[in-house]
Amino acid sequence: MSKDSIGVAVIGAGMAGKAHAAGYRTATSVYGPGLPKVRLVSVADVYEPLAAETARRFGFERHDTSWQAVAAADDIDVVSVVVANSLHREIVESLLAAGKHVLCEKPLSDTIADAEAMVSAAADAEARGVIARIGLTFLRSPGIAFLGDLVRSGRLGAFVNFDGQYWTDYACNPDGPISWRFNGPAGSGALADVGSHLSYLGELFGGRTAAVRGGTLHTAFATRPKPLGQVIGHEDAAVSDERESVENDDVAGFFVDYAAGGTGSLQVSRVAAGHPNTLKFEVFCERGSASFDFRTPSLVQVSLLGGDADVAGRRTITLGPEHPYWKDGLAMDAAGVGVGQNEGFVFQARAFLEEVAGIPESESLPRNADFADGLHNMRLLRAVADSAAAGGAEIRLD
Repeated sequence: MSKDSIGVAVIGAGMAGKAHAAGYRTATSVYGPGLPKVRLVSVADVYEPLAAETARRFGFERHDTSWQAVAAADDIDVVSVVVANSLHREIVESLLAAGKHVLCEKPLSDTIADAEAMVSAAADAEARGVIARIGLTFLRSPGIAFLGDLVRSGRLGAFVNFDGQYWTDYACNPDGPISWRFNGPAGSGALADVGSHLSYLGELFGGRTAAVRGGTLHTAFATRPKPLGQVIGHEDAAVSDERESVENDDVAGFFVDYAAGGTGSLQVSRVAAGHPNTLKFEVFCERGSASFDFRTPSLVQVSLLGGDADVAGRRTITLGPEHPYWKDGLAMDAAGVGVGQNEGFVFQARAFLEEVAGIPESESLPRNADFADGLHNMRLLRAVADSAAAGGAEIRLD
């Protein structure tokens, strides 16, 4: 990396890959100066039409059709890895060995063994000044970040319970094409896809998980048709008459005990009809509660016990410049202006670029999580699958 510029690439041009690409494009326009010049160099995908279109759309200089081309490129310093989970280890380890700073999508990998190897590779890279991070994007939502600060500050009293749901409906059509998302061991379906998000949000409020119990995994549709062509993200595609077995879960639920005290109940689905992307939760504490619904991400609800009984109850708070990420993070940063999931990728990219550029943590956005955090998240999800396999038995986490 030159002192005056950072070259960026994205491997994977699907839905989340586009979000990473857009995040890097916008990252230099938020929070004022401080970053060196950011060069948008390449978008890589094995499906060349998608790579070319994504590169053109988001202003990258070129496209590539292999991750190896990105690893070998002298003009690339920072790489987002946004591909199928089973491909993460080989790509990430090769990029780190080539001296590239890596931001990897969650979950870290598809197996605990691969994730452990990636943690080791990240530690070796860090010793050489190369950074490896994982994107836990919902931590960048202003409303979620605010409620995390509020609960941890103790203003609502000691934490008691987290109740969360993440419902999606991208797999509701039983005749939708099968893809890599439907292959893999128990727990690699909806649990790994959206449960990974919900579980780290629970830990934002409750702290580290000590035990999992009541694990339940359910597959709603046993088979799906094979596609006739490329499947991109969650999109439908033309299908054949031949069907393949779905190997993993469409629905998952579980309970957790947090090490510092308190409990959680979490449920996720990819077949929740009418809920394209419903992430919602409520946090209960000794002196109040708070809730968030990503369908209205510029609003949070807070209830604080005490005060005048005739005006007691839940209040709705409209987010604005007094809340995390808001001021200078949005082009229009007045209170009540809409904010959503795409902005999270901008804040995430900005934080990663600031760390790569050597901007002190005290002057930067909160750092992205490291690979050890990603491994912990995978171990938590593995405990859910183990609990389900054992009829809901309690599984302790080290």
